[in-house]
Amino acid sequence: MQNLSEEECWNVLLSASLGRLAVAVGGIPDIFPVNFVAADRHLLFRTASGTKLIELTVNNRVAFETDGVGRDDAWSVVVHGTARALDTQREIDDAAALPLRPLIPTVKPVFVEIVPESITGRRFSLGPEPTAALL
Repeated sequence: MQNLSEEECWNVLLSASLGRLAVAVGGIPDIFPVNFVAADRHLLFRTASGTKLIELTVNNRVAFETDGVGRDDAWSVVVHGTARALDTQREIDDAAALPLRPLIPTVKPVFVEIVPESITGRRFSLGPEPTAALL
């Protein structure tokens, strides 16, 4: 296993597009799959009115995770930060110019930004299953 530097984590985030948003309200955690884009050291995703947006309004402290598996390695990046719905027209216009479109044909008019407070990542080399002697 290799710990990724912050710069390596951002490189991974720039190449990824699907992640999981974790929020907790009233001590009950929730996880939502979201497609996202990394831009200017922030993460952005789109959503509609509903549970996700309500929970972010109640508790804007979030965790976000994305991962991937390649031929020889796998990686995972976790971001902890705060989320907020973009509210000025300039922010919305800037976000709308990014390559961020809903994965399914639904209207998702709200852009949400995650401002990172910490970012960690790991890369794992894939290999053969360990033998009994290694366990």
